[in-house]
Amino acid sequence: MNKKTILLVNPNQMKPPVTPVALDYLAQSLEEKGFKAEVLDLAFSTDAESDIQSALRRMDPVLIGVTVRNLDDSYLASQDFCLERTKKIIDCIKSHSRARLVLGGVGFSIAPEAVLDYCGVDWGICGEGEKPLLMLARQISGKGDVHNIPGLVFRAGMGFHRNPERSFPLKDAALGRRQAVDNLRYLREGGMVGFESKRGCNQGCSYCADPIAKGTRVRLRNPELVAEELANLYRQGIDHFHTCDSEFNIPENHALEVCRRIVKKGLGDKIRWYAYLSPKPFSKELARWMQKAGCVGIDFGVDHANEDMLKTLGRSHGDEDIISLAGLARAHGFSLLFDLLLGGPGETRKTIAEAIELMKETSPERVGISLGLRLYAGTPLFRKIQAQGLRKENPNLHGPVEGNPELLRPVFYLESGLGEDIEDYLDGLIGDDRRFLFGNRKRLDRNYNYNDNSTLAKAIAGGYRGAFWDILRRISP
Repeated sequence: MNKKTILLVNPNQMKPPVTPVALDYLAQSLEEKGFKAEVLDLAFSTDAESDIQSALRRMDPVLIGVTVRNLDDSYLASQDFCLERTKKIIDCIKSHSRARLVLGGVGFSIAPEAVLDYCGVDWGICGEGEKPLLMLARQISGKGDVHNIPGLVFRAGMGFHRNPERSFPLKDAALGRRQAVDNLRYLREGGMVGFESKRGCNQGCSYCADPIAKGTRVRLRNPELVAEELANLYRQGIDHFHTCDSEFNIPENHALEVCRRIVKKGLGDKIRWYAYLSPKPFSKELARWMQKAGCVGIDFGVDHANEDMLKTLGRSHGDEDIISLAGLARAHGFSLLFDLLLGGPGETRKTIAEAIELMKETSPERVGISLGLRLYAGTPLFRKIQAQGLRKENPNLHGPVEGNPELLRPVFYLESGLGEDIEDYLDGLIGDDRRFLFGNRKRLDRNYNYNDNSTLAKAIAGGYRGAFWDILRRISP
């Protein structure tokens, strides 16, 4: 059978590069259903247009899928609108091919209609793409109706039509071959390779777009298949990983079983990996099994330490939970990053000082500070601000509010009562304490932004491996 080709494009050229895990999964899913899938990975390209032309000369794809991972860098100090660079790559593809172009990815799913309109593209897929992309490819071949494709967004008249999303069962989905992307190169130039154990997020964080982009129902992968995926990657020479889950420990029993399966595969003393975790639940049993399975570092999204601010951010933990998990994690030898989100509604200099003080008390290896909250349409925080008046006169808002549908371009909330010199105040609280990663507009060298971070890129080129924050810790103890 003459297989029809689908070209999957990664336009993300941030440095250090981040593994396009979704394209690996998509390619395997398409190949298993009779299509030929090829990944054009522009992460390492020095001449994107030439590489695009070369790929299109070699094939005649029936469909070209472009992943949009980032709209921007979600960092108030820089406000880099990454989608602008992605659009240039999309424009280049359009100028060299008449194949149907479809967008997808986490960034796309946050603001699908606005992304399509901005990029001048007619088709996109919200949420996970394995089945919808296959259905669209078949429809192009004359088999199917686009109105039945879950999550498909397409131009209709003067606007767009969006089909309802429908997630597919992950439990027995075999996605772990991982041969479509040069993962070994990502290890060499990005320091680690990503993997998923689940999709979706059911947490109530007021600011977070994950439930919008990934769904509010947590869908679990088969722990045995997750372990087999890591084994496949290890056989390729890859030994440093990071979870791509919103929260690895939700639910905890699934995280435990993933760890047990990794140990059963004999990988626990061969691989090193890092994970994103919610502060709760984090039991002694989970800590023990994560350690046995090769986990060496945890990024806890603690967000704050003040009780009122934690409620504002939609979190259910408190300062005692932070103190407890810090001790438990340290007892099991994990390197720790605590993430803080400062500047939300009701923030004061006193509550900021309280958060910094608890970080010093619990003493994680590193504390990442984001000052200002990126607003995403559809989140509880956005709806709260919208009810107050989402207009440019609002002194708490930073970024283009008007003429910015779905807040495609970055807009940040920063409590105006903190004063114009809040960065200097925060710098004063931190002092010369190297544990704190806070790059403000005057001192971007103390960078917590991984977007085009030359310091990180040089360290990885020199042989450092692991999570970006942990590499920063090791090169600047």
